[in-house]
Order: sequence, then C-alpha cells, then structure tokens
Amino acid sequence: MEAIIVPAFPVGTAVAVGGPAVALCGLSLWFIRAYVDDRRRKSSKHPLPPEVPGLPVIGNLLQLKEKKPHKTFAKWAETYGPIYSIKTGANKMVVLNSNDVAKEAMVTKYSSISTRKLSKALNILTADKSIIAMSDYGEFYKMAKRHVLNSTLGTHAQKQHRGHRDMLVENTSNQLHASLSENPLQAVNLRKIFLFELFSLALKEVLGEDVESIYVEEFGTTFSKEELIKVIVHDPMEGAIEVDWRDFFPYLGWIPNKSFERKIQQMDHRREFVMKALIKQQRKRFESGKEISCYLDCLLSEATTFTERQILMLIWEALIETSDTTLVTTEWAMYELTKDPEKQDRLYRDIQNVCGANKVTEENLCQLPYLSAIFHETLRKHSPVPVVPLRYVHEDTELGGYNIPAGTEIAINIYACNMEKKVWENPEQWNPERFLDGKHDHMELHKTAAFGSGKRVCAGALQAMLISCITIASLVQEFEWGLADGEKDNVDTLRLTNQKLHPLQAIIKPRN
Repeated sequence: MEAIIVPAFPVGTAVAVGGPAVALCGLSLWFIRAYVDDRRRKSSKHPLPPEVPGLPVIGNLLQLKEKKPHKTFAKWAETYGPIYSIKTGANKMVVLNSNDVAKEAMVTKYSSISTRKLSKALNILTADKSIIAMSDYGEFYKMAKRHVLNSTLGTHAQKQHRGHRDMLVENTSNQLHASLSENPLQAVNLRKIFLFELFSLALKEVLGEDVESIYVEEFGTTFSKEELIKVIVHDPMEGAIEVDWRDFFPYLGWIPNKSFERKIQQMDHRREFVMKALIKQQRKRFESGKEISCYLDCLLSEATTFTERQILMLIWEALIETSDTTLVTTEWAMYELTKDPEKQDRLYRDIQNVCGANKVTEENLCQLPYLSAIFHETLRKHSPVPVVPLRYVHEDTELGGYNIPAGTEIAINIYACNMEKKVWENPEQWNPERFLDGKHDHMELHKTAAFGSGKRVCAGALQAMLISCITIASLVQEFEWGLADGEKDNVDTLRLTNQKLHPLQAIIKPRN
C-alpha cells in the first residue's frame, strides 16, 4: 500500500527569504502561468477543471493546514465537484475525489499519468525513486516487482512463508495471555505486541532471519530490535511528511534550507548504516553457500543489474511496508470491533460455527464472509493511504470531461472516494454488513482502491489480507475485547500512513 501526502506549508518562511525580489519574481511567474492556462483553455475542446480560489503566488497553501489534507480536499469536493484544481505555490495540482475519475486516472489514462512526483524529503528517503512504490513505471519497476512477487509476496511465495504467519499469530496470542497473567485488570497495548511480531516476520521473509540485534560499525554500537524498528520504520515514516518550502517554489531551489536538509539526511544516513550492517551479515551467509528462501537471497542471485544502493533500498522497502500498513489496518479493525460488541459477537459466532473447538486457520478464511467484510470495510473507512502517491501528467490528457495540461500534478484522494455518498450509503459509519448485501464482490481487492489499481496494483495485497484477517479472527476467537476508558473517540492519526495517533488500549478477557 503506497502512501504520500501534501504537506502543510509555513508561508511566512517563504515570504521572508527573498524579500521584494522573490515576491516580484513570483508575481511575474504567476501572471505568465495564468496567461498560458488561459490560452490552453481557449484552444482545448474541454474546459479546465474548476479552480479553488487562492492567493497570488502562494495559491491555496494557507488553506492547507493539515499535513495530510485529505479531509480538506473532500470538503472542497462538496463545493467544486469531484475534480478540481488548486495551486500549491508555483505548482498546479488537480485533485480527484470520486471513484469514477480515480479509476479513469489509474487505469484508462495511465499511459499519460504514470510518472511519480516526489517531495524533496521523499527524494532523499527513497534514494531518487529506488523503491517500487515510488518509482516510475519502467524497467526498474517491472523487474523489482517481479522479484518481490516471486520471492516474497506472490501466491507461491506466500505458501512458502505460511509458517512465519502462523508463528506471528501464535506469538501475539501468547504475549496477550502473558500480559493478562501479570496484570489481569490492565489495558493491553495491541500495537506494541503486534508491531514487534510483524517486524520479526518481515525480517524472516526479507533477510531470512529474525535479527534480535545488530552491531553497526559506523556508530560503534549494537542496535536492539526496538532500535531497529525506530531507525527502519518509525523515523522514515515521520521524515516523509517533513516540509521543505522549496517543493512549492522550484524556481527558488537554489536557496539553502539547512535545518530541513540536515534532519532528513541524518535519518537517511542512520537508516543506510543499519541496513548495510543487516545486509552484510546475511551476505556472509549467502556467499558461504547457505541460501535461504528470502527476498535478499533472490536479489543477490538473480537481480544482477541492480546497484548495491538499489538492493539496499528494495530490502528496506519490504521491511517498512510489511511492518506499517498491515499494522494500520489490523489495529483499526480491532478498534472498531472493540467499540461495537454486537459486531464482535457476530464474528465470534461465525468463527465458532466454522471452527468449533479448533483454532481458526488460513484454510477457514474463505468460509468467513463476515471477516472479509470487516477487512474491506476497515480499508474503506480507515484507508492506510489517504492520498495516492502524487503523479504528474506528462502529456495533455482528459479526465472526467476536463482538459488536464501536461505538467499538472495529480492527487487521488482515496479518503474522498471512500466517503462518496452516491457509492457508499452512510459512508461515515463503519458497517461491514454493506459488503454482504450482494452489491460487492468479496474478492475484489480494489473496490476501495486501498491497494491501488491498474498496472500499479500493490504487490503486497495478498499478504496484507492474509495477515490482517487471520490475526483479527484469532484475536476475536481467543479474547473478548472491550475499550478502555477514554478510547471511544480516540481517532486522530499520525505519520505518512493513516496510523492511530494513540495505540489501541483494550481490556481483554479470555473466551471460555
């Protein structure tokens, strides 16, 4: 599941940087662009999308106060329609807020809208698009995706890694039981336990070993698993939404922004040194002839055209995406089930009817349509990716009956698509039953666009569904879940993906 946002912008910084000269330059460019847009509008058979009114030079930046402005985008759609344009400084962006135009952009018009548009932070953190999720659709993307599917995420690979998933579920359950034994009346932090187990699974699939600690030569110290999670997962996810005002004014890119550059580069270097240490340890094993069925061994033996830096980034991508987006979906599903005892009881009864006294397994998932509905409804209401990674139009095209000039940025607002009232009845409600009304195919992973669509459909869709569904089913089968005091309205989010700001705190009781 791929993710990017449009960050908030400290306008005062930009205004102060260049003084009158900058302002004059910006105004000149603004008038030139307005003239060019007007000429395009008059020469095209289709009109340009409606514009959200903004200010000269800075456009709509003052109105984008969120770091993840999907809700602002959705609100504007109520006034300006499902497709409209905004200005973010010197950049023009078209925002898509409905399923129809989103599908048109991702599938029908993909050949004209397939190039990624990255912020400076993401350019650094992805080593200039050296990961699958943020690369342009070309040979690198197709080759890297083929390797990760063959070794890790495809159907055959998922069968090979079945034991890792079973161990994840068992370890999560054991830790919850241990927590109950020590403090039976204390709320449990599911995220702390589940993230640790997800990261262990990712290490085994990607590197071939669950690494408990690693010595990093550049720092002269040993990193624990908790520190590895921070450097590999948490820090880059927070760094990805760091704001560099130069993203909005490319013609001022020559002006230094030292504090931003220092912060992102420090994150990048720490991650690089840790990843090099992890890969070096496994490379020794590989070169000694001890091959394991894992992603790294596949890249070392087959991906001979990739550079060392690209291999490092691909390995990092697999670790971070396995550890983050699946966690987001599973935690939100458990929050909603914990908040709604009736729906939790319905799922429990379904599991009992299918499994009886036996533990639920992956073979049972196809017999549990309500569990599938819970998974898809959670993706709809709490999409891990509120806005699809930005793209830009590299040739004049048409979307939703509007002319979209080359060079325009495209933001696909998944949040608004999944809140579209003509598609979803009472979209603000979490209601898994909507997927049981015969109108939706349970196997259609892309109904909510959570896994993308078209040629860029997420490679990890199958794994995310398997891990999340078997974990939810196991947790509900073994425990009765209730919200701790103050948790019901605790729904704020953080980081690049739609992760809960505060971990779910639940009171659990073992089932009889």
